[in-house]
This record gives sequence, structure tokens and C-alpha cells, in this order.
Amino acid sequence: MQRKAYVSGTAALLVALLAGCTAGSGDTGSTADTKPGDSAGSDAAAPGRYRTLYEPCGAVQRSTLRDLLPGAAELPEEQQEKVYKGTAAVTYDTDRRVGCSWKADAPDASHHLRIDVERVVSYDPEVSDDDRAQEVYARKQDAAQLPAPADPRDEKVQETRTPSGTPSPPSSGTAGTPAAPGATGTTGTSDTTGTANPTETTEGLEPRELDGLGDAAFLDDALTRAGSTAQHRTVSVVFRTSNVIVTVEYIEQPALATELPDSKELQEKAQALARNLAERFNE
Repeated sequence: MQRKAYVSGTAALLVALLAGCTAGSGDTGSTADTKPGDSAGSDAAAPGRYRTLYEPCGAVQRSTLRDLLPGAAELPEEQQEKVYKGTAAVTYDTDRRVGCSWKADAPDASHHLRIDVERVVSYDPEVSDDDRAQEVYARKQDAAQLPAPADPRDEKVQETRTPSGTPSPPSSGTAGTPAAPGATGTTGTSDTTGTANPTETTEGLEPRELDGLGDAAFLDDALTRAGSTAQHRTVSVVFRTSNVIVTVEYIEQPALATELPDSKELQEKAQALARNLAERFNE
């Protein structure tokens, strides 16, 4: 009788173990991003919100592409379709990184648009995907070398003091006369040549951090001249949402070397596209 009871208890234990294995075999979720040592009840950092990425060439609406690539509208319909289709970036894992680019030439200027989407995964069980993505994003922002935000206190002192440190006399309205206390400043070259320095962006359009776009975002603006060719302006908007980092790069090169790309217009268009892409992550 004792032997029978022992056998029955062993059989019950085997049934319980088999039931547990069967329950686990029905999990169809991907394990490719699982952190080492990650298991139920462990102290591993939480995974990122996103496990896949959308296809970027189809993520931009046709109306948006028409606005960003005005030269395409002048092409025959077959060539228009080719331009609007875009060129997918070559990547080894489309769940980790995808991209697309478009280019169109017009008589007055050429435009180039590029989108890069990267999903960051941390394989350190003590570092979350979001934290690792923030590290990657921070390196991108550091590489952009954004100017430090101006201190309002310094601006107030500069407006109310002359270089010698004495109070500024009232302005008489003539060129070269110091501004009256509290008066707003002017652009750096407007009191001499009346034209802006082509190597700098207009006040208020400098490279900077952006609010209300993903978890963190910044904008870079660079005007470049290569030899004797026309200057081209590159506006980049980079934002992070959870464990995904998106880069929008918009370039304009005028046909004439004497023309300067409009920084304000390019920045507005690049930011609008970036916000549309950010909204897709909430769908």
C-alpha cells in the first residue's frame, strides 16, 4: 500500500510539470529582444514600447511630398511616381532600423528628403530600452553642437550697459548710436551692411531643442558651400519617442550660387513632417 501511494504521488507531479510546459508553448511573442536573464518576477529593466517599425517610404502622404519636392510636379506622370515612391535604405534588420529618401530637381532648386528610423534595444538587464535610446539620442545631440541657450539676465545687462559698463545714453535714432535702455536688439550686421551673414541663421531660427515633439527633440540647421557651387542648407529634426529615434533631414540647393535657401521655410516643413511621423507611433 505504501508503494502504491508513492507511485500515485510521482504521477501527479509529472502531470503538473507537463501542464506547465504546455501552457508556455503557446506564447507566440518574439524573444529576439529578450534581455539576458529576463524572466517573470525578475528585476530586469522594462523593455521599450515598440517592437516593430513602420515602413517609412509609405509613411509620408503624397500631398506632403508634393510640398517638400516641388520639382516633381513638373515631371511626366511615370517619373513623378518614381520620385514619390522613394528609395528604401538598405538595412539588415527592418525591425531595428529602416529609412527612405526622395530627391527632385527643379529649374530653381533641388530638394532632397531623408528619413531614418532606429529602434534601440538594450541587452543589459539593468538598463531599459528607453534609457539606452536616450543615451543614443544624447550622443546625436552632442554631435550637433547646439549653441547654449542665451541667459535672459545676460541679455538684459547687455541692453542696458555700454561695453565700458556705464549706462547707455538715450538713442537719437541715428546709425551707430547705442540703443536706449530696454530697447530690443537688432541683427548682428543690420547696422553696417544691412544684409544678414550668410553663414549664420536668422535670430530665432538657430539650432535648438524643440518642445512638444516626442520625449525629446532638437533641430539643427547648417548652410554649406562646396567650392564654387551654390550653397545648400540642411535642416535636421531628430526626436525620440520611447525606444525609437527618428531623424528627418531636408536639404535645398538653389540653382544659382547667389541664392540662399530660406531657413524659416525649410525648418517649418521639416518640423511639420517630424510631427506627422511622431503621431504615427500613437496609432
